[in-house]
Amino acid sequence: MSLLGKAAVAMWWSVRAEQRAEFGDWHSHEHFPERMSIPGFRRGSRWSSTTDAEGFFVLYELEQYEVLTSKGYLDRLNAPTPWSSKMMPHHLGMVRSQCRIVASFGGGVAGALATIRLSPHAGRAAELQAYLLDTLGALASKPGLTGAHLLLTDTPRTSSPTTEQQIRGKDGAADWIVLLSGYDRDAVEAMIAGQLSPSSLRGAGAHDNPTLGRYRLAFTMTPQDVA
Repeated sequence: MSLLGKAAVAMWWSVRAEQRAEFGDWHSHEHFPERMSIPGFRRGSRWSSTTDAEGFFVLYELEQYEVLTSKGYLDRLNAPTPWSSKMMPHHLGMVRSQCRIVASFGGGVAGALATIRLSPHAGRAAELQAYLLDTLGALASKPGLTGAHLLLTDTPRTSSPTTEQQIRGKDGAADWIVLLSGYDRDAVEAMIAGQLSPSSLRGAGAHDNPTLGRYRLAFTMTPQDVA
């Protein structure tokens, strides 16, 4: 998939088994339509972990970075619906990153996704970014793959805990984020075991032990779907 816009909100969290049915109902039928009604939101996608029965990844793609501090978005974050207020405490271990999209290669929305959270060693950020841009640009058109993207967390300086964050508790944040999507899960696996493996990333300037997630598409929505 090619990301829509120049910014994104990337989130990882867990939902316990007993809450998953209501979570899916709320997130698909209230929360996504609410977010897609905010000016500047281009697409939302929810992904279920294939390795952790409780894990989710959610990505909101935004037209511009300034949407992160827009009145439309902040008003929603600070006035959650009763159903949202009920569900927010069940977002466990939330990692929420407000990002600039540095590069996005590919097109469409595929069924398999890998997320890699990583950080550069001091003094090696430029080297790591160059490696990722070269690698991701080549991967997006490989058989079985559809998209490869680099996002860098850039939390707005004016950011302060919103009502939703206060309900959830303290959120974590990623640093650099690599997304790799494909229609063939084995092709995605091959790349994260090869050019995007921990050892390859370490050689290009990343810290050891990046955080890897594997997901399948559960739901996606654009503003055009909110009628």
